[in-house]
Parts: sequence; C-alpha cells; structure tokens
Amino acid sequence: MSAIEALYIFDEHNTPLLEHTYIGRPPASSTLLPLYLAHADPRPSLIYLPDTNPPTLLYSIIQDQLLLLCPCSSDTEPLQVLEFLHRVADVLEDFLGSPLLASKIEASYDVVAQLLNEMVDGGIIACTEPNALRDVVDAPNFIKSLLGGVGLPSSTPSSLTPSAASFSLAGRPSPRLGPANTAPVSSTVPWRRANVRHTSNEMYVDIVETLEVTMSPSGRPLSAIANGTIAFTAKVSGVPDLILQLACPGGIQNAVSLPVFHPCVRLNRWKERPGELSFVPPDGRFVLAGYEVDLLGPAALDSFSTSATVKSLPKINIPATVSVHPSLGPSGSDFEVTLQLNPRFIGKSSHPGPGSGPKGGLGRGMSAPGFSSSGTTASPAIEEMVVHVPLPASVKSIADLRVLRGNGDAGYAPGDESIEWRISSKEIALLMSQDRGGGVGATATLRGTVIGEEEDSSELEPVSFSASTYDYNEDSPSKADKPRTKPQSTDNKRNKVLMPSCATLSFSVKGWLASGIKVESLNLDQKRSKGLGGGVTPYKGVKYMCVSRRGVEARC
Repeated sequence: MSAIEALYIFDEHNTPLLEHTYIGRPPASSTLLPLYLAHADPRPSLIYLPDTNPPTLLYSIIQDQLLLLCPCSSDTEPLQVLEFLHRVADVLEDFLGSPLLASKIEASYDVVAQLLNEMVDGGIIACTEPNALRDVVDAPNFIKSLLGGVGLPSSTPSSLTPSAASFSLAGRPSPRLGPANTAPVSSTVPWRRANVRHTSNEMYVDIVETLEVTMSPSGRPLSAIANGTIAFTAKVSGVPDLILQLACPGGIQNAVSLPVFHPCVRLNRWKERPGELSFVPPDGRFVLAGYEVDLLGPAALDSFSTSATVKSLPKINIPATVSVHPSLGPSGSDFEVTLQLNPRFIGKSSHPGPGSGPKGGLGRGMSAPGFSSSGTTASPAIEEMVVHVPLPASVKSIADLRVLRGNGDAGYAPGDESIEWRISSKEIALLMSQDRGGGVGATATLRGTVIGEEEDSSELEPVSFSASTYDYNEDSPSKADKPRTKPQSTDNKRNKVLMPSCATLSFSVKGWLASGIKVESLNLDQKRSKGLGGGVTPYKGVKYMCVSRRGVEARC
C-alpha cells in the first residue's frame, strides 16, 4: 500500500505555501524544489531523485498554476499517489472555491490543515470524498454564507453536537448551535453527507464530449475520438437511489470503451445491463462517469488498407471541416483555407423578426432570417467557430489576408505563430441562410500571401568572372549584357517552405453529441430511497454539448 509521507504546495512564483508532513522525515521542500525545476519543461509527473538521502520518488501535479509535490522514499503505487494529489486539488476547490488561488489557501490555513489531516491517517489515504469531509470539517466563513444563501446547511453536524461546545473562563458553557441532546450523526454512505435537506428537489445530467479528429490531405479521416464526461447534479433530500439509462445507436456495449465511474456506481449492474447506471449520488455536483468512443469504428484500420474507392472509406458526421490549399499564385506564395459547414447544424428555427426580410437584409446585431443562436437536440447549433492556421517559424509576415467568401474576422500580426479566423454564431447563421440547398452546406474561404525572411547572400546565385572580352554594341545588346533574373522555380521552392501545413477547428455545439449517446430515462427507486417523502417527484433536466478545442485538424 502506498504511503503518503508529505505534501508541499507552491504558488505560481514557486514560493512555498504549505508543508504538511505525515510520516518519517522526508526531504524538505527547499531541497526538492530545485531538483524538480532542474528538469526541462514539460516536466513528468514522476521524477526519480537518486541524489537525495534516501533516494526519493517525487510526484507532482499543477492545478491553477499551483504546484503540488509529494515525495515517497519507499515502493508505492504511482497511480494511487497521483490520484491522491488530484483528490487534494478537488477537495480544496470544493471547500475554498474555484479557481484554486494562493490567497485562498493563505486565508484558510486552519481549514486546509483539517482537510489534510482527515484525508491521510498515518501516511495511509483515508477519506477523500468532499461530502464525507463536510461532516467533520467546517467550511470557511464565506462558504458558510454562500451555502446558507442557497438553502444548504451552513454548519456541519459535528459543530452541533455537545462535544463541540466550548467553555468560557467562568466555567459556563458557551451558547450552542443545536439542541443539547443532539447525537453525532455520520452518513452510512461514505460519499454522501448525513441529513441532506433541500427545499426544491432537482436532478440534472450534463453530458459533455470533446472531439479529436485528424483528417488527411485528401479529406479522409485518419482518427476520430470522442471523450465524454457525464456530470451529475443531485439536489435531493434524504438518500435517493437512482437509475440512469443510457442508449446509443448500435448499443452502448459496442460504442463505449474505457469507461470510468464514480465509486457510487454499482459496477455489477453495469456489467449485467450495459448502459444502466444504478447509484446513490453525492450531494451536489460531481462527475458520474467518463468514456471514450471511436467514431470510425473498430474496422476503420482495415478499411484504410483494403478500400479502393472513396465511397467505401469511413465517414464521420461532424459540424464542420477545414482544408488548406498551399502554393497558389504565379510564385506559389498564396494559400487558401476553406471552411465547410454541415447543413444539419442550423440551430432552432424561429420566425423572422422585423427588418429581417429579403428587402431589409440582415441588420447589425440581428440574427439571420429563420435562424437563432440557441441549439436544441432536434436542431443543434454551432457556437462561435475559430480556425487556427499554424505558420512556420521562417514566416516573417502575411500580406493581403482577406476573407474571399463568407464572414468572420481574420487576425494576424507580424511575429504571431498562427492566423486566427473567428466566425460568430450570427455569421454562421447568415452563411447557413445563404446556402442554396443540395445537402452540401455553406462554405467560407480565407486567402493570404506569405512573406519570408530577407534573402541571405549565401542563397543568391554565385557570380563567376571570366577573362573573355565581349564587344559592346549599344543598338543590339548581347545576351550577356541583359540583366539576370532569378528562375521562377527558385521562388516556388522557397515559398513552399513557408506554406502552412495544417489547420485546426475550435467550436462548441449545444444539443448534440458526436457519439450519439443519449439519456433514455432517469428514475428514482422509491423502494430503496430514504428520507425523500411520499409523493415527491424530483425535477429532471438533461443537456448535451460537444466541444472542440483545436480538436479537428486537417493536414496538407
């Protein structure tokens, strides 16, 4: 079993914020930090330090620019220690608020010390669930005020017990926050607080997928992976027992791979009935599960080597694709970036507003006729789209950067590493409205000219001197008297090196998931649930979102 010897936290300037020792005499933070910084970026999460006494394994994570280090001098389970560091960061965010800042830790050293003592006992990881920690650790004052304002308990049950009462110098007990006969109450479920009460019982499911797609120069998808996260928010009194049913075209068991679950999920139920999640949720918002989906399918690799026609190649249905066409123009110094929008993602239809008819055109600040920026499950809509075009380091500037077809703002300044082309949701709606149909979708094009560094004298053609003489004739100059011109092929070769080699897309789509996964039902098991009250039906809501942060990449 892994033993946690110490925990060190540093701020963004590598100044020590906290040193908490659990067992033994581990190396000090002043010794470990220089050894950690001696490694070049990106620094690994696990570093072996043989020069320390004794030799130490140093685990590290970075959370909101804060550095967390954990030294171990004995054999440990690496994943367990790294998971512990992530749990520490999550618990501190839950108690102190997100993002995790150095000032928050400095203002709540007492709370942080209590949390670290409860999470590890004698070097052994004990309790890392935020809900369970709230039963034994008081939240900071500003968090108490926040919880009280939204109807949640602002004090933990441990602070309401007689044992928590303190005595004044006169020997009289101080005023208590609860009745004298209150007994300590602990939850039977490790990840859920005891005596949870809510005035409004609500449950929300948010499924967010991140899209990673790589396209070949011919437009064929080489890789397409969707990583999903199921975030659950439970604001239900008592101890609810829930059943969440997921569905997917082709079956969950065939689509989902590498699933991960919160400890509250009953794994045997998932194995017996894939797609069914049975669990008792923690109170509040938490990550219920995560998964990965290969959008090309398991037979994609075989089709790449056996398919001879374009129609037989695997296809994916994504909101937009991008392609780069380099070495255009007489000298090969121009390039074009083409954005192709999927006509399916047009958003929710709405009635045209005043001034949005064919005669009035599209006014400034108004949405396109027949379109709105909000997306639904039936009509998903693309939010703001950003196209990034990385440039080689030898590119000095971009001349005549313009949008030939479509809308959007393309930005570039001399010295930038990439071109950023932004298209807002309103401009996307306008492009969709101008599409003439046919199922092709709208198209937008960006064009520019690359300018490289100044030519070096070494790159110029050598000049040879000869002892021969030539007759001078002013009326008919000889061939040697004509000015030399650089061959056009030389410019083409030089400009080819300056061309962009790929482009990436960033966007978000509401109401749509690339994997096709959806929530079939969310039910409350009345027989297993306790403390909710008869006849109470919690409100249920489901949202879907697909996000790409430079995830769709097209190579050329």
